[in-house]
Amino acid sequence: MKKEMDQMMCLDIYLSSLTEEENKKIAPRIKPAKKGAMAPLLSWDMHINNFYNLSIQSKKETAVREFEKIAKKLHWKNDISSLFENQEFEALVITDLKKKIVWVSDGFSDMTGYSKKFAIDQTPAFLQGEETTQAVKSRINAKIKADKPFTDIITNYRKDKSAYKCEIKIIPLYTAETTHYLALERQVV
Repeated sequence: MKKEMDQMMCLDIYLSSLTEEENKKIAPRIKPAKKGAMAPLLSWDMHINNFYNLSIQSKKETAVREFEKIAKKLHWKNDISSLFENQEFEALVITDLKKKIVWVSDGFSDMTGYSKKFAIDQTPAFLQGEETTQAVKSRINAKIKADKPFTDIITNYRKDKSAYKCEIKIIPLYTAETTHYLALERQVV
């Protein structure tokens, strides 16, 4: 048992000396030597981190699939497959032309604390507060009226009233003309 503990300690020391890139390469190969054997503590940290990243990725993929179903149903002519290429987002939000929210991904609830049910039929203005400047709101409204994709940053508020900077990428969704808008949202520092 002492030998096994010494080996784990050595492995922990070795793993802690690796860069993040090196850790990513080696993490899938870290396994207990035999059934029931203890794994090094750091390997559990790597496992939990990897599990968290896979969970986030799975949520994003689910959101994209749900969005694709809506896009097909509403016959949007956008190149749907390219909308999410190389895009970072935590939440997806679809609004109609009156800025009413018609759908949000699960990531929206994770990011804001508001339920999907609460958000539907509201405008995104319910996320705004005292640090949300009129200048930013006016700039975003002008960009929406231009009916072209754009990215901007706005101060929003979670359900618990804490403020956060939210990067929004707005994309007009269209058939013959624009019918809805998609917002890819993520918290930024």
